Amino acid sequence: MADVYQQRLAIVGKKVVEVLNTKGFKAQYVNTKEEALKAALALIGPEATVGLGGSMTVTAVGLKQALLDRGNVVFDHQGKTGEEGRKLRRAELTCGVFVASSNAITLNGELINVDGIGNRVAAMIYGPDKVVVIAGANKVVKDEAEGRERIRAIAAPLNTIRLNCKTPCTATGYCMDCNAPGRICNATVVLHRPTNGMDFHVIIIGETLGF
Repeated sequence: MADVYQQRLAIVGKKVVEVLNTKGFKAQYVNTKEEALKAALALIGPEATVGLGGSMTVTAVGLKQALLDRGNVVFDHQGKTGEEGRKLRRAELTCGVFVASSNAITLNGELINVDGIGNRVAAMIYGPDKVVVIAGANKVVKDEAEGRERIRAIAAPLNTIRLNCKTPCTATGYCMDCNAPGRICNATVVLHRPTNGMDFHVIIIGETLGF
């Protein structure tokens, strides 16, 4: 059964890469997170400053430590609060390479992302010299409607639980479209194509990774 599931991930992963490349993204498919790490390092120069967008997928790939070991300057706001967190998020907006994942990627070649603060979606649109999105093929969906539903049912609740947010979805396991102060669904951005002038890369992994 696991082999059949992996075959499906490979099928949809390779298909979405084909479509993304027709939309102006520079997309590639890899089978494993180890291959994804090599691909990401190849896209990031050893002198580049790198911002990380708070991704469990990027964490699973092991990119941060590999970059630090290589000598790159890395801005990572994960676990940082207050003024320190704000400064790191602002640094991520003007870094050489911004690395994040995506909440959902459609078979039409669209990237759908929902943010609480907005630093991740902002950096994907404008600021860094290059954007690299790393995502498991489990995040590939049929269309925008299915992508939004994936976020409500999977990505948002799991992330609020992970971040210990005081929101209804931590109790219900499903987005309640709340007004809680800790709400993380405040800004939705759909990238139909890279914004003008953006060097935008997407690495799709044939594994189940991230939320």
